[in-house]
Amino acid sequence: MTRGRSLRARTTCMVLAALTTAVATTLAGCGGGGRQAPADDAAGPPAAVAPVLELAAGDVATAAPHELAQQVAVSGSLVAVRSAVVNARVAAPVREVLVREGEPVRAGQRLLTLDDRETAWRLRQARDQAAAAAAQRDIAARAHDDQKALAAQGFVSATALNQAASTRAAAEATLRAAQAAAELAARAQADTVVVAPLAGSVARRHVEPGERVAVNAPLVAIVDLSRLELEAAVAPEDAARIAADQPARLQVDGIDTTLTARVVRINPRAQPGTRSVTVYLEVDPAPGLRDGLFARGVVLTERHRALAVPLSALRTESGRPQVLALEDGRVRAREVDPGRRGEADFGGGAEPAVEIVSGLQPGAQVLRGSAGTPHDGTPATLQPAR
Repeated sequence: MTRGRSLRARTTCMVLAALTTAVATTLAGCGGGGRQAPADDAAGPPAAVAPVLELAAGDVATAAPHELAQQVAVSGSLVAVRSAVVNARVAAPVREVLVREGEPVRAGQRLLTLDDRETAWRLRQARDQAAAAAAQRDIAARAHDDQKALAAQGFVSATALNQAASTRAAAEATLRAAQAAAELAARAQADTVVVAPLAGSVARRHVEPGERVAVNAPLVAIVDLSRLELEAAVAPEDAARIAADQPARLQVDGIDTTLTARVVRINPRAQPGTRSVTVYLEVDPAPGLRDGLFARGVVLTERHRALAVPLSALRTESGRPQVLALEDGRVRAREVDPGRRGEADFGGGAEPAVEIVSGLQPGAQVLRGSAGTPHDGTPATLQPAR
């Protein structure tokens, strides 16, 4: 039994020795790689390559002398130059209304009629009174003639003759008054037929058949859309720069195209309270214009030549104005001193622009706002225009 235990012990020692040898060999192989690891760690990951900003032709503009148009912002409502609210001239019930909103009308076209029975009675009464006054006048005239013949023969006194003359004069005055009343009644009769005072379109009808209207009650509103004006209130300092015949460009709600206009009048009096001055701009005709639409735009007041860039190219960094210039394939931030603002053409039509007083040379390429906000030093390349 002792020999069995000894045999198992020797066998266990041999197995342990073999395992120890294998582990040592493995560690020796790993030790060689471990000595190379510090060198690999020292090399680190490969350096990152900065991305190149690709700029389209529309993202870049060239700073150059331009005709910079000064402008004053204006806004307000469009108002028809010719419009009218037709009022009732007589008190009467409405018999019929012949037009509706939006319908075109001609000058003199019948719009509605009022019940004319009352006015017809008044006309007949006035004419009868005028006829009675004419008869009294005739009686007074014959009596006066008779008194004159008797006075010539010495049968009546001068006092009686003068009294007959006064009676005749009074009768004639009464006749004239009665005739005037008859004319007024005839005019009232004619006013029961309401006609359009001007050509245009019906903007509103205020009454319906069967309603009784009073004198001066509104009946129908008519607007002539052939001539529209923008009434804009501007600050006093801006009003001093505006003069008649200056051109303007407007954007009107609901109309995609830019409309042209010109200054036609300037109110000589400022508005109480706000001290603003009302400026009137005549808008050139265009489809879709309506009385009351809101419009905004600019009046071009003056022009001067100056070094300018698009307004979108002017940026602010830490409270200081700057532009991003494309120089030698990189974006460079350049602090500038901006001047007056206006509009200039950089090749794609008039757009907002700003004068550069200092900090930029003519010919410099600057990034518009559409290029985003790349950092100073960012590599960039300008793609050719297609």
